[in-house]
Amino acid sequence: MENTQLFIRKLPHSENLELPRYMTEDASGMDVLAAVTEPVLLLPGARALIPTGLQFAVPRGFEVQVRPRSGLALKHGVTVLNSPGTIDADYRGEVQVILVNLGGESFTVSRGDRIAQFIIARVARAVLSQCEYLPETDRGEGGFGHTGL
Repeated sequence: MENTQLFIRKLPHSENLELPRYMTEDASGMDVLAAVTEPVLLLPGARALIPTGLQFAVPRGFEVQVRPRSGLALKHGVTVLNSPGTIDADYRGEVQVILVNLGGESFTVSRGDRIAQFIIARVARAVLSQCEYLPETDRGEGGFGHTGL
């Protein structure tokens, strides 16, 4: 496993909250906590921007992906709306998470709740080459459901 340094600045409203952390030795994602000052009620179908109270300096050539927590998704239907979200290397604002409640019951986000996970990943940039024809493949233009059930 490769280690990469990620500089994190805590904002005043994240006081007394832990930094994101890996919950197990082989976890690929770090759990991140809600830095809300008051509970946020997510009604079924509602979405909200949840602050983390953190700013990042992501190394150039990397991104931090914001992904859902499987337990929240399974038990409550709460997930990250723009999953995976991306924190670019040049962004220095507060990292916030867009949560949506796809479940049938209201869900309350409280201070210190584990709301998402962060994964640091390398980024490759494409060099675009316009062409007249693309190389052939066995699949061709087969799209949604082309392989059957």
